[in-house]
Amino acid sequence: MGSMRRKFTQEYKDEAVALVLGSDRTIAEVAKSLGINETSLGSWVKKAKDTGEVGEKPLSVSERAELEELRKKNAQLQMDNAFLKKVASFFASDQK
Repeated sequence: MGSMRRKFTQEYKDEAVALVLGSDRTIAEVAKSLGINETSLGSWVKKAKDTGEVGEKPLSVSERAELEELRKKNAQLQMDNAFLKKVASFFASDQK
């Protein structure tokens, strides 16, 4: 006969997910150590990531500064690119 399906509490699932995400261990390693199905743990981890329940660590001050600098450079390059497209279009239409 088949075995009964186990039901896990949300707290247990959250702790299992934290073990995977908070360490260098794989889903398979954590599942084996906890005695649960690897597929179940994998789906719990995926759900936690998709719903944003597990957040990334906050940016450091230097990372924030770099992000701001890169955003400014990106905006400038987008403006330059738009200008060059207009210039190219102007010269292309001028030759006709």
